[in-house]
Amino acid sequence: MAEVISKTSLFFKGACVNHHHVDDDFSVSPVSFGFKKNFSSLKQRPLSSDFFGKQILYTQRSFPSSSITAQSTLRIGTLQKWWEKGLQENMREISSAQELVDSLTDAGDKLVVVDFFSPGCGGCKALHPKMCQLAEQNPDVQFLQVNYEEHKSMCYSLGVHVLPFFRFYRGAQGRVCSFSCTNATIKKFRDALAKHSPDRCSLGPTKGLEEKELVALAANKELNFSYTPKVVTVEKEAAISTSNPDLPVPHPSMSANDEKRLVSAGR
Repeated sequence: MAEVISKTSLFFKGACVNHHHVDDDFSVSPVSFGFKKNFSSLKQRPLSSDFFGKQILYTQRSFPSSSITAQSTLRIGTLQKWWEKGLQENMREISSAQELVDSLTDAGDKLVVVDFFSPGCGGCKALHPKMCQLAEQNPDVQFLQVNYEEHKSMCYSLGVHVLPFFRFYRGAQGRVCSFSCTNATIKKFRDALAKHSPDRCSLGPTKGLEEKELVALAANKELNFSYTPKVVTVEKEAAISTSNPDLPVPHPSMSANDEKRLVSAGR
């Protein structure tokens, strides 16, 4: 028995020596076997055995979890907000009061719909898919979105206190209608769209916001917006008496006594 064990030991030793000289990729020894090249993902763990009273080592491959974590983080970071889903080319979110004013002014004769919404408004969220659908069906209409939570001060200056809220603007007419509606009253929106969307030609410059709204925005210190009110020149015209059209029209430079004489002469 001792002779058999000694021969077996010599066989393993010879195999170990020969493989080290012939091939560097594989090695056999009484205490270990497997690939000799180092791999960062290979770990060795001892396994108890009765083979010559020694322990045999085996390898186990482990997969790093960093890539899985990175993919999960990437997916979470790219989630769209509900008001960003389904947007059409003619839908755009407003970022400032100046952008709102410029967008309305530059629209020309095109119908512009200003949509005031809030991320926490359930009615706004439910109505959003239909707004995207209507925008797709009416590519000639410009839809401007105003986030109430980000522009509370501006909405307050514009008198918007209920959501969802819509304002329609068209060319020289300026604001043609404004109202609040939900999914239950969406017909109101469709009717307004059908009424004000047909092509038309304005006879004056694009009006945009009302004069008082522009003044209110400029007076709001929280907004980076400036506006110079327009100076309206009122020409005083002489009043013509409708009771007796034959009376001469008094000249603006006439004194009060001269006017009294004219009245007496008419009698």
